[in-house]
Amino acid sequence: MNGAHDLGGMHGLGPINAEVDEPVFHHDWERRVLALNLAAGAMGKWNIDVSRHARENQPPAQYLANSYYQTWLVGLEKLLLEAGLVTVDEIANGKSAAPLPDDLAQRVLQADAVEAVLGRGTDYTTDDDIPPEYAIGEQVRVLNNHPTHHTRAPRYVRGKCGVVERQHGVFVFADENAKGPGHRVGQNIYSVRFAAQELWGPDAPAADCVYVDLWDGHLEAAD
Repeated sequence: MNGAHDLGGMHGLGPINAEVDEPVFHHDWERRVLALNLAAGAMGKWNIDVSRHARENQPPAQYLANSYYQTWLVGLEKLLLEAGLVTVDEIANGKSAAPLPDDLAQRVLQADAVEAVLGRGTDYTTDDDIPPEYAIGEQVRVLNNHPTHHTRAPRYVRGKCGVVERQHGVFVFADENAKGPGHRVGQNIYSVRFAAQELWGPDAPAADCVYVDLWDGHLEAAD
């Protein structure tokens, strides 16, 4: 989707000012929001791409006004409401009206399991034997699509041509996975090199380039 989250290549937003010795969390509530996201996600009601879409799918003014973890909180509230795990009233007053069903309560991520779970991660490779559609060194073009759902193809590369530099193998296609259960399909991922002048015009440095990882579903052969 073309939301306010897709800031890559946009002008007028000012410089990125790195904070020296930036802490992991600036406020204690940020720590709690991250913990809530991890614990709720462990219930298996959504996947990582569904949760990304929930965070992205905000009115632009709200998204840009939010801090990083405010956006995570907005996304989590949407996910919980859509899954029927909480009500609007429960969110408003901060109190649960009923306990979680036993099957879900048993899946909530407990504090003593966090390190092991995060260390293990989640495997998004697939066993699908899908031959790559594009060879290393082949010129490709990013489809100039503007879907209403989640996409991992940055807006600034759509319609642009690049060269396949590497084949990563077959992974879950995030754009489809974000639609929820029944949409887990595998596609090849490629590292595509884009010349800076292709993206930004002739005034960009001739020697600069940008590498973007893209799936089969994002690409077509260039003429």
